[in-house]
Amino acid sequence: MRSRIAGTGSYLPDKVLTNRDLEAMVDTTDEWIVERTGIRERHVAAPTQSTSDLAMEACIRALAAAGRKPEDIDLIVVATTTPDMIFPSTACLLQKKLGVRHGAAFDVQAVCSGFVYALATADQFLRGGLFKRALVVGAEVFSRIIDWKDRGTCVLFGDGAGAVVLEASNAPGILSSHLHADGSYADILNTPGQVWGGRISGDPTLKMDGGAVFKLAVRVLEEAAQEAFAANGVTVDDLDWLVAHQANVRIIASTARKLGVPESKCVVTVDRHANTSAASIPLALDVAVRDGRILPGHLVLLEGVGGGFTWGSVLVRW
Repeated sequence: MRSRIAGTGSYLPDKVLTNRDLEAMVDTTDEWIVERTGIRERHVAAPTQSTSDLAMEACIRALAAAGRKPEDIDLIVVATTTPDMIFPSTACLLQKKLGVRHGAAFDVQAVCSGFVYALATADQFLRGGLFKRALVVGAEVFSRIIDWKDRGTCVLFGDGAGAVVLEASNAPGILSSHLHADGSYADILNTPGQVWGGRISGDPTLKMDGGAVFKLAVRVLEEAAQEAFAANGVTVDDLDWLVAHQANVRIIASTARKLGVPESKCVVTVDRHANTSAASIPLALDVAVRDGRILPGHLVLLEGVGGGFTWGSVLVRW
């Protein structure tokens, strides 16, 4: 038994914050942001919207694409760094909103690698026969952990959600998953605050050493890709699409260049929604599926890298 992606969906909040808007907030320019990141705009959740709200919208669209109903789902795995609350999990809150009352639901926390981790986790459950059909979701409201006075980080992030319906199948599907972590790099990307005694202790906003993150991200993304190719006896020439974490267009371009993947095979959506952390890969995947780029039979590599440090890849035969 294997698993395959039967449908994709995504959602971006209505409010758009452009680079020009940011020029009025911090000392930056549209030209500077585009040149260094490729980002032109990001979406920001309304005050009334939670992570599970964004996730629900993406799931409704993924279910429709797969021709399934919420009651067909027996596993929900949500990757998020910005949960609705400390507990219960965002997955349980999403389960309630979808009207599902059976199966299992839990969150995965691997920051920007979260969707890759969640997809690999759900795949193992379906391969083992414990569940038959899963919603795998990446959803974030990163705008709520950003210091909007820090021009080095506030220009990089946005809110959004992406989801896939993953079904048990006799044919792949997901060919292999490769997950890694190295906590010794925790200091270069983190949000160090915590809740203690009913109050926030420490700084609850994102901190990042951009140069160190860039160098590490390009190196491990190349390694994770080569690992996936070797495990499946394929080469980069066999690859149809690279769907990498949408953090920075220069990271995507540098990784593709090191791998020898042509720019024409890279799915890039970061210009439209910025870095949405765990949501970025399923967002980009949904765009490429719906616009007809990703077709049955295509070989697709999903890759993520994020705080922890965590990274990984999933190779998919569409």
